Amino acid sequence: MLNRPDQVSEPTRDRVLVAIEELQFVRNASARQLRAGTIQTVGAIVLDIANPFFTEVARGIEDRLTSDEYTLMLSSSDEDPEREARYLRLFEEHGVQGVMVTPSAGSLDAVLALRERGIDVVLLDATSPVDDVSSVAVDDVRGAALAVEHLVSLGHRRIAFVNGPPTIKQCVDRRAGVLEALAAAGLDPARALVEVTISSLNADGGEAGILRVLDEHADDRPTAVFCVNDLTALGVLRALRARDVAVPGDMAVVGYDDVVFASMLTVPLTSVRQPTHQLGWTAADLLLRQRSEGDAFRHQRVQFQPELVVRGSSDPTA
Repeated sequence: MLNRPDQVSEPTRDRVLVAIEELQFVRNASARQLRAGTIQTVGAIVLDIANPFFTEVARGIEDRLTSDEYTLMLSSSDEDPEREARYLRLFEEHGVQGVMVTPSAGSLDAVLALRERGIDVVLLDATSPVDDVSSVAVDDVRGAALAVEHLVSLGHRRIAFVNGPPTIKQCVDRRAGVLEALAAAGLDPARALVEVTISSLNADGGEAGILRVLDEHADDRPTAVFCVNDLTALGVLRALRARDVAVPGDMAVVGYDDVVFASMLTVPLTSVRQPTHQLGWTAADLLLRQRSEGDAFRHQRVQFQPELVVRGSSDPTA
């Protein structure tokens, strides 16, 4: 009756509507779509949904999917390839039409195997190494170079870099950008760079990383620190405040992502801005276009350019 009310007599329709009101009945749209074979769902796996960067990316994905009446299944790999593989299997078991993945390690075997079984795939915040898988990414080499160029322009000649594990491509690319900028400035990394690697790209990791720098290089402390993302920068700022290291007077701080809280801190954070919403929207658009165009679809590697947003954590005049 709910699907074809015009085919039911008025007295019967009225009785059904009264019963619906009394029972507080809610129609199960998912079950109805499943019976009709029309349910439309895609999955997305990001490194850490607790990171505001990925939260904003997910909003971009949802905004694009909503226009085509798709729903989103979202999960975090926590930078764990095995966890990522489990979610890929789970998505496949639930019959998703496509998947967007931020790879947690160098190997794409699990992702490519999914594609071979007929599920469309787009790499998110990563550049595809193969021609027949689309991807959406930001030029992280250039973004990190922008950060270090800025610090060098302010007179810093010894810079700490709080980086993540080399299994994460973004960390590798940002390190390459740091070295590129130092070389362009004629600075020897052996002298100008103090790099620490943290296992978790969050505030606790950032705090632990900068405390290592302060403890191990007390006699020749860097005057600036570049953080692999804004969450680690938050931990760095927390640790510097606890150690009475003034920002930016004693140490300048630059983050990466320009998430929503960056401009709201007591000392607003200088950060490399990524187009987060556009990143997610574009990944979802490529996935939906791939589904609708079929064999006519041409795979793309979309790369956005970052920009540096200068605030008080690096430059008191900003």
